[in-house]
Amino acid sequence: MWSGRRGLLRPLGCGVEELRCRRREREAALRKARREQQLVSKRLLRDEATEEAEGGCVVVILGEAEIQEFLRLAQRGIEEKERERALVSLRRGLQHPETQQIFIRLEGSIRTLVGLLTSNQALLQLEAARCLHELSHSEQSAVAEACLPATSYLLTYLSGHSSDFIELCLYTLGNLIVESEAVRRQLLPQGIVPALAACIQSSASTDSSVLGSTLPQHILQLLQPGPKLNLGVAVEFAWCLHYIICSQVNNALLITQGALTTLGLLLLDLAAAVQRTKNAGLELLVCPVVRCLSNLLTEAAAETVGGPVHLRDERVVAALFILLQFFLQEQPSLLPEGLWLLNNLTANSPSFCTSLISLDLIEPLLHLLSVSNVVSVLVLTVLCNVAEKGPAYCQHLWPGLLLPTLLDTLALSDTEVVGQSLELLQLLFIYQPGAAQAFLQQSGLQALQRHEEVAQLHDRVHALQQTALHG
Repeated sequence: MWSGRRGLLRPLGCGVEELRCRRREREAALRKARREQQLVSKRLLRDEATEEAEGGCVVVILGEAEIQEFLRLAQRGIEEKERERALVSLRRGLQHPETQQIFIRLEGSIRTLVGLLTSNQALLQLEAARCLHELSHSEQSAVAEACLPATSYLLTYLSGHSSDFIELCLYTLGNLIVESEAVRRQLLPQGIVPALAACIQSSASTDSSVLGSTLPQHILQLLQPGPKLNLGVAVEFAWCLHYIICSQVNNALLITQGALTTLGLLLLDLAAAVQRTKNAGLELLVCPVVRCLSNLLTEAAAETVGGPVHLRDERVVAALFILLQFFLQEQPSLLPEGLWLLNNLTANSPSFCTSLISLDLIEPLLHLLSVSNVVSVLVLTVLCNVAEKGPAYCQHLWPGLLLPTLLDTLALSDTEVVGQSLELLQLLFIYQPGAAQAFLQQSGLQALQRHEEVAQLHDRVHALQQTALHG
């Protein structure tokens, strides 16, 4: 079968520079999409201790009659505990999208909730705010817009004295802003910008002075792991920096002020912290810090000032792998975030690629291929970054575990994983003498044939076949 098709293969027209250009264009599009998605992503704040105390009840859909009864009890219950329990039950029901739709269609429901939010009972205020927060997390813009009557009060409470309540209001406002243009139009004249500025400078948020330091230095102060760390406040500041970077307002200024160095040092601290503490909330800090670094590294200004050179290559790579191991054990959903940072570090930096090799981290990287297809694509992309640096780097990749690993990934049905595997093979065939022959001896051509008719892979499969046969 194979020999009959050789004459149909086209000449190899995909050299190293063309490969690099294609990869950079694809990664630029991916980075833009990631920034835009991260900028409008919603965040859900739930108290794990409260959830456990409530017995981890299964969320059920509430009907109109049940919602009306809970609102009636919350308003007119004889005892405060009875009123609070009614709001807790309503909040749990509002975690279901169908209950949210029923709730906003019910006349007077939002008005009642706002009335409870503005009551003089702190516990009722908190539960009413939690109900609004559940609504703000909805994927339906109509639900967010239904919360418009509450926004002015949420803004007012940003100047309060309870850090937990301020945090809840911040999360809720953030979710509402990204969902609806109508909410944004209302919040600007209501004074959200000065309200947020006042919140940042408030002693309820932090004991240090924002005005007395640059933003990166201030972030570093707030996020230093240690007994004085206020996790909730620190997380909010880290996400604030993340959203500023995603908006690309003036990332060049942040970089020239030393943001890369500051965040790099912070990454080292966080890696040390996950090794010595059982704090289950630490990943809430790690995620925005990793995202900030990842996005800053894509800026042109990062190259101008020396970019990754300021991040202390080996220490940062070692710290990142500690965090990857932490993610794997505690929060697998964050693995792609760490790998995206590793991708951005190694994309244009031979020194970071050297660190991967000198620290013997290629094998641990390969072990992550079994986690998921998303993780596999990122791992293979990082390996492509290493292989792209030339023959000296490819010598450390091939053959080792890489050959059997690539044969396994080529057997998968996911076109992105297979496509990235083909790209890695292409680079290895170009730079590593004998790689094509070893591949042929291990039934590599049969692995390629499985994907010949897949439209997204057709050209790459044929180019690789040509290289393997005539290389």
